[in-house]
Amino acid sequence: MKLYITGGGTGGHVTPGLAIARYFEKKQPQTTVRFAGSARGIENKLVPREGYPLDTIEIIGMSRSMSPKGILHNLKAAKLAVSAVSKAKKLLKQAKPDCVIGCGGYASFAVVRAAQQLGIPTVLLEVNALPGKVTQMLAKDADRVLVCFEQAKELLGGGDKIILTGAPVRGEILAADRVKAREKFGLTDDDQLVVSFWGSMGAKYMNEHMAGELAFECKNGVPYHHVHATGAAAREWLPRMAKEQGADFDAHPNIEVTEYIYDMADRMAAADLIVCRAGAATLGELCMLGRPALLVPSPYVAENHQEKNARALEKEGGCRVLLEKDANPQVLYDEIQDLLSDRDRLHRMGHDATKLAAHDASEKIYQEILWAIENHGKK
Repeated sequence: MKLYITGGGTGGHVTPGLAIARYFEKKQPQTTVRFAGSARGIENKLVPREGYPLDTIEIIGMSRSMSPKGILHNLKAAKLAVSAVSKAKKLLKQAKPDCVIGCGGYASFAVVRAAQQLGIPTVLLEVNALPGKVTQMLAKDADRVLVCFEQAKELLGGGDKIILTGAPVRGEILAADRVKAREKFGLTDDDQLVVSFWGSMGAKYMNEHMAGELAFECKNGVPYHHVHATGAAAREWLPRMAKEQGADFDAHPNIEVTEYIYDMADRMAAADLIVCRAGAATLGELCMLGRPALLVPSPYVAENHQEKNARALEKEGGCRVLLEKDANPQVLYDEIQDLLSDRDRLHRMGHDATKLAAHDASEKIYQEILWAIENHGKK
């Protein structure tokens, strides 16, 4: 089996593809996988780290602005899209995949479109409640469109090829053991761990507030452990900004600031509280691990889909939702203190989060990809 998986720009479009690759290798050990993405996205770190080859294609997303600058940007994007599809065809002819799997993000458009024009089976995975533009543009000619929310299925028009599977979860998430993870990080039963992150690239606005929140923690001498991932964009200025507001990380080794958490499965499993955005892939992992969360949905995504994702989990009791407009340093600090103060409530939240776990998502996705390959071109 040869798979060509494409998607990127953010971790939410990369980690599901990695989960699919690993699951296929588990089911069919002779499977070979190549990835494709943009030269600027987080895929350039995550994919090679997992041992897979990555082809890069220059392509940029469309701007929603109708200003002169926005129009010029879109003209450039359209021109790059044409050349990107041409390059993608060359890559696909060399790779000769049995199926191309698009996991979202503008980086996936060219490869999936090229595959459709070459007659190669294509499967789309849409992890968000509101389908992205790329999914909408490519869905008509895809063999299968796999979604994680019933709402997405309805918005894509329903039909037999739109299948509700849930989001695939990385094998390391499935294998993560809370007891072993806490032993790995030297945590006792009395210790509490907060893990926070705003996405692989880091959200500037929220990282600015997190700098202030970390300063509060240092000044108040909090007893818990806190690991915050800045993302690439804030790796240099966030620690500096926190120090300017009074943070002394040398005097508080229980507070750690890092660019990226590579052992995320163990960190999340060990955590007593996770503070993050509300991307669908992340929520899927929270639910599978049964971890309570303070979610701050990004208001900058299409049609506010992150808040819709978060509200679904909040309705089950698995998280607390804090809107970005309210998430200043003091409020973030107070919310974290309030949640950590009630261990029984945290336990209940973690238990309730498991209600939305898609335990068989990877197997469903595996079977639907096989179906697409076997039935491609059949009426």
